[in-house]
Amino acid sequence: MDGDGVARTMWELGEPVHDLVYFSPEAREAADGLGMRGFWMGYFALRAAPLGPVPAPVVTGAFYVFHPARVAGALPDAWGYADPAAVVAARERAMDAALTRVYGAERVASADLTEAADLAWRAAEAADTAGRVLGAANQALDRPALPHVRLWQALTTLREHRGDGHIAVLVAHGVGPVAAMVLKVAAGESDADLLRLGRKWDADAWGTAVEELRDRGWLDADGRLTAPGAAARARIEAETDAAAARPWRTLGTDATARLADLLAPLARTVLDTGLIPSGNPVGLTDGVWAGRPAPSPSAVSDRTWQKVSRTRPPAPRETPVPPAAPGG
Repeated sequence: MDGDGVARTMWELGEPVHDLVYFSPEAREAADGLGMRGFWMGYFALRAAPLGPVPAPVVTGAFYVFHPARVAGALPDAWGYADPAAVVAARERAMDAALTRVYGAERVASADLTEAADLAWRAAEAADTAGRVLGAANQALDRPALPHVRLWQALTTLREHRGDGHIAVLVAHGVGPVAAMVLKVAAGESDADLLRLGRKWDADAWGTAVEELRDRGWLDADGRLTAPGAAARARIEAETDAAAARPWRTLGTDATARLADLLAPLARTVLDTGLIPSGNPVGLTDGVWAGRPAPSPSAVSDRTWQKVSRTRPPAPRETPVPPAAPGG
């Protein structure tokens, strides 16, 4: 590994472990146990909790690709069921349970996993979080005592640090939330319906973004990347990698390579469980992700959203709920 490609490789290796907070049954059970109403309220609460009891517009801005209505269906109501500090604690317990189940008690107690956790934590501490709200909020959390939970939190901090940088690059290139998803689909990394319906954008908004990208010469008439479009997307990804490189430069070449060696089998184990569905919105297809089923037009109707989008009836809006305490 060398250059800014290190940042991309480390993201590819860390993402499967992080993704357990979205797709493991333990995460859903934790959200349900807090009183969250359905998958999406749990998703936004578990991911946004480090920010404190923020309102929907803040999370819409920070997460970037979700329609405001998708976020407003979950926040701020979630903070009435559980304050952010309680949500952070619950997600740590959920990741403890999920990682222990996936890896086994012996593996989570191993010297290799502890070494991976400590190396990842050092990298996360080195993340430059100025202007990166999700990365900074996660970096500010206390160091978990359990090594496997510490590993998860460190990888989450690094993942959100990278995501914050990616959003900054998209904004600098004039690529809005829907256009960013259209580019991912055009690159063959994800399915249009999976992204559009999951993030709650209507067909008109999607069509408008497609036309904007065609006007820029980035898409052809069939919605595929043109040569200028492919070059523009490559620049966006390269700039994202460069913006995410500092933790790995600080950790150093040898320590980063060692962490990569330790993470590869951990990532493979998670992917082999089948918990992360094909066509998932992250859209990773290289490295440890290679060989997984490609996104398909049927993805939105398969177990991805059938399984995770089941909801309990929402609490009536007029139901009094206790005020959320600051924290997280």
